Amino acid sequence: MAKIGILAFGSLIEDPGDELSQHIAETIPNVSTPFSIEFARKSKTRGNGPTLIPVKDGGQSVNAQILVLKDDVEIETAKDLLWRRETRREEKDSHYSPPANPGVNNVIVESNTDFDDFDYVLYTTIGSNIEDRDPKNLAKLAIDSVKTPYGERGKDGINYLISVKRQGISTPLMSDYEEEILKQTGTESLEDAWDKIRREID
Repeated sequence: MAKIGILAFGSLIEDPGDELSQHIAETIPNVSTPFSIEFARKSKTRGNGPTLIPVKDGGQSVNAQILVLKDDVEIETAKDLLWRRETRREEKDSHYSPPANPGVNNVIVESNTDFDDFDYVLYTTIGSNIEDRDPKNLAKLAIDSVKTPYGERGKDGINYLISVKRQGISTPLMSDYEEEILKQTGTESLEDAWDKIRREID
C-alpha cells in the first residue's frame, strides 16, 4: 500500500474533522510547507474572516504537520477525505472530481511526492479572493466576522488567527494584521478583542 500523508497548516491541524480523524495513524510535527502561505482568502465558513492559503506572490513557507493516514487508506479515498473536510461536506457519497477549468472558489487537491518516505503528501489550494491584503483591511474583515453567527460559535477570523499563532505559524503580514485588530478594537490581546466585539453586539 502507498504511504499517504496530508500536509496540514492552519485550521486543519487543530480541527481535522470527525471523518478524517478516524483515518489518521500519527502526526509528524515541525515540517515546512514547500510553498508560500499568506492570509489571502476570506472564508464563508468563518464569516468572511481571513484565512491562510498557498500563494504565488508574497507570503512565506510556514510551520506545518503531516497527518499520516492509516495503511488501508487508498489515494482516491484520501483525496475524498481531504476534499470533504475542506469543503465541509458531510455526505460520504460525495467524491472529489478535479474541475476542468478551476474557478476562484474551487478547492483543488494537490499532491507532492518530494517528502521522504511518502508516496503522496496531499494538500489543498483555492483561489485568493482578498484583493487588498493591507493589514488594516484584514483586521476589518476579521472584526466584522466576529459579528456574524460564525463569530458567535467561535468560527471567525480572530479565533482563526489565535489558532494559527498557537501552532507557531508566522507570515509576513501576520504581526501587523494582529496589531491592527488590537488598534481598531482598543484592546491588548486577540482574546480581549473578540470578547469586546461580542459584548457590543449581544
